[in-house]
Amino acid sequence: MASTYTPLGVELQATGENAGTWGTKTNTNLQIIEQIAGGFVQVSIAGGAQTTALTVSDGATGANAAHRMIEFTGTITGNQIVTIPNDVQTFYFLRNSTTGAFTVQFKYASGSGDTFTFSATNKGDKLVFASANDGTNPDILAIETGISNVVDDTTPQLGGTLDANGNNIQFDNSTGIADVNNNAALEFQATASAVNELTVTNAATGNAPDLSATGSDTNIDLGLTPKGLGLVTFEGGGKVQHLAEKATISATAATGTINYDVTTQAVLYYTSNASGNWTLNIRGDGSNSLNNLMDTGESITVAHLVTNGTTAYYNSAVQVDGSAVTPEWQGGSAPSAGNASSVDVYSYTVFKTADATFTVFAAQTQFA
Repeated sequence: MASTYTPLGVELQATGENAGTWGTKTNTNLQIIEQIAGGFVQVSIAGGAQTTALTVSDGATGANAAHRMIEFTGTITGNQIVTIPNDVQTFYFLRNSTTGAFTVQFKYASGSGDTFTFSATNKGDKLVFASANDGTNPDILAIETGISNVVDDTTPQLGGTLDANGNNIQFDNSTGIADVNNNAALEFQATASAVNELTVTNAATGNAPDLSATGSDTNIDLGLTPKGLGLVTFEGGGKVQHLAEKATISATAATGTINYDVTTQAVLYYTSNASGNWTLNIRGDGSNSLNNLMDTGESITVAHLVTNGTTAYYNSAVQVDGSAVTPEWQGGSAPSAGNASSVDVYSYTVFKTADATFTVFAAQTQFA
């Protein structure tokens, strides 16, 4: 009886056959089994649309269909089909290393069973099982490996939409989302035991999307913090339902030169009786000029509330960044006195008309 062969080429020697060559054939069989168990082969499928048939060689090593790992290579200019013989039943690790935006289909040589196809953009790896249980319609089944750790892949890419499946996406502190040039676009900072967060809600036609502060606390502010002396800029119109200004209340008596730092507050209230007329110097703060904080064509409005006793004093001069300005006073003339036993409220609207050039509109109002 002559030898027979398995679908992957291993020779099954008949009793009494191959006298004098049994050892050589056995060694060849072991080499075939080794390549089936863990062998790697590259197969070029370069060119236009075509079918490349992987083959098995009975009793010989090197047949590309009889390797565990197969890498497809070459520049393809059309959709490719790669086939294996219909009687092969095994599993393969496939790698698509071709260049060119075309599909690569892996299937049996004939029949209408299931197939596996690398998409035109899928230049990756796949584990497939070749099931020849039906010789007429054998199946190629793609196996999902359930990969949970891609730490070794430094350039992972998605082939479709990332579905978090109801789970969170976690970021380390000071990490986030980068643009296509790997420049930071959105960074996250972690707070231990955080209970409040931002919620972004999209909207249907005719409605506005919403950015809101949410969490387990009640009555939580929403902070927008510019960098350094930068400003929060709203492009386009605005609509405000409620607005609060930062105010400083100080048991200070107005006199001499008073530095009004606009980075600290919008309202400054002196609760002790003024002890002399004063000069008000409006500036950014002790380290930054108002000129550096403002662009030409911008204005700010601040208020200074000064308490007077029985002897009334008043704002007798105004400066911006230490340089004297002559305000345009409400009513047409500068005040020449304060109001006794009252709180005088001074408001100043400062317009920057050019570099280090300001126009100030001022008003004094008595409250008693």
